[in-house]
Amino acid sequence: MENNNNQNLTLWQRLSQTLGPNSMLNQDLPTYNIDKKTLLRTTDKQEYEREKLQAQQSLYLSGQWTKIENNLYTQAVYYEPTRLASFYDYESMEFTPEISTALDIYAEESTTADQDGRILQIYSESKRIRQILTDLFDNALDINTNLQMWTRNTCKYGDNFVYLKLDPERGIVGCMQLPNIEIERLERGMEAKSVNAEVDPKSKGLKFNWKAKNMEFNSFEIAHFRLLGDDRKLPYGTSMLEKARRIWKQLMLSEDAMLIYRTSRAPERRIFKVFVGNMDDKDIEPYVQRVANKFKRDQIVDKNTGNVDLRFNQMAVDQDYFVPVRDMAAPEPITTLPGGTNLSEIADIEYIQKKLVTALRVPKAYLGFEEVVGDGKNLSLQDIRFARTINKIQKAMIAELNKIAIVHLFLLGFEDELQNFTLGLTNPSKQADLLMVDVWKEKVLLYKDLVTEIPNSLAPTSATWAKKHIFGFSDEEIKLDIQQQRLERAVAAELANTATVITHTGLFDNVDKLYKQVTGSTETPPEGGAPGGPSGPPPGLLGGGGPPPPPPPGEGPGGLPEGEKKDNLKILLESDDVLGDSFVDLSKAGNGLGIIEEELSKLLNR
Repeated sequence: MENNNNQNLTLWQRLSQTLGPNSMLNQDLPTYNIDKKTLLRTTDKQEYEREKLQAQQSLYLSGQWTKIENNLYTQAVYYEPTRLASFYDYESMEFTPEISTALDIYAEESTTADQDGRILQIYSESKRIRQILTDLFDNALDINTNLQMWTRNTCKYGDNFVYLKLDPERGIVGCMQLPNIEIERLERGMEAKSVNAEVDPKSKGLKFNWKAKNMEFNSFEIAHFRLLGDDRKLPYGTSMLEKARRIWKQLMLSEDAMLIYRTSRAPERRIFKVFVGNMDDKDIEPYVQRVANKFKRDQIVDKNTGNVDLRFNQMAVDQDYFVPVRDMAAPEPITTLPGGTNLSEIADIEYIQKKLVTALRVPKAYLGFEEVVGDGKNLSLQDIRFARTINKIQKAMIAELNKIAIVHLFLLGFEDELQNFTLGLTNPSKQADLLMVDVWKEKVLLYKDLVTEIPNSLAPTSATWAKKHIFGFSDEEIKLDIQQQRLERAVAAELANTATVITHTGLFDNVDKLYKQVTGSTETPPEGGAPGGPSGPPPGLLGGGGPPPPPPPGEGPGGLPEGEKKDNLKILLESDDVLGDSFVDLSKAGNGLGIIEEELSKLLNR
């Protein structure tokens, strides 16, 4: 019955049942059929009480789930304004060189090409599935260009929304980046179904909403890349910059304060001692101000009141101090005040920078804060830790790339092959690979020591025990390994017997035919000289009317000694399409030219 219903559905309806808002990805709770009429037909009272209690408990758990789901949804709604505020902070943080460089490093390291120059590796037992997915990611989605941008946006915002252009016959034919700040992910969670209450199918499942355009999308239309890290931000991801937001603001304030201090304290100033004699005290200040204004100061007019107010005239870099003195013989009438002497003290800035780098989880050497010391050993240890961060980002990207591949295969009709592929990204850390190789070397040495027999005694352990406890093999894997070793030994024995089974492969037949040594006497040329025509110029063509002179003794028709005579000028070919042979005889072409020249000479002599 269910198959008949599926046959009556369109392609998009079946895709909606698989991934759309009307589907819970096979995570729906069971339907509880409980009413006042019939609960259970049985003659056993104990069985009746047990089934009744189980139905009541199931309904209670279903109600608990609904309450928790509603609370989580309310939490997501309240988080929405905070999410928008954080997005504006991320945009501002982009202009900080350290943070911008960290985002570039995340994107570049997560999308490193392998030895074949491919960013995304596709594995599948089906060659056709592998070709289809390769065409999808390389041509339709241009993964070599877009994946790095998608990864950078995902690290920056924690989320990245990409619209997929779908075609019912060709699958996914294109993509378009959506504004992350304007897209909402709406989840209603799983909700228990009951025959006594109808549940609106639109009240559950997953959908996306573009607020600015008032557009709603199904889940299979949007690829939502997200970094899951903080459950308080669900259903959205967590930005790699989230932990650095507070530190970044502190760093900006500290750097601004440092610049203000440098501009105000760095220049040196001078103290001018103005002689006032026995001037009245109340007249000293106006007199000194008049002298100072006469030198450098300008009057500032308050635009609100129109009054002249010198208090608003802040001292510029080139302004000095004027101090009244009464003693005519006061020493040093002009004294120089040195500028700030602690301008190089930036320990507070470095402290905040260290906290910022710690929040970004990028080695300081990568951001240019310090040089690599100890032949890179210190950086190698940091590189291993940083590789774990990159692996986390790569897993988040692969999860959504898998969804894109599933949608594409579903639209093309490969519903039975949706799990017959694996996607992978390159691990950028070579140090992590080397560390893993060293670990396996130690395991292999330990295995050899355990299975090697001690003279006049037994081996420390059996091979089965060593494989199970050192390599982590299960009993089934050990059995399969023994079977594979037996097959490999049979294959090795067959390879050793190859010379007696295959006596001639024919691989070198064309080479042997070209370069084999010719034995026996030379061919007797036919009448007229060399085979196919005369070897010299035809009569009358070069001014001579008679036949060509005979060759000197010891030479062949071609003018070369018989010992150095080339039998045929032959060239190997890549295919046998030319004249049905694997080489070309150039001497035939020369003979053909001789025949043409002979015919021309006959025409000219008439």
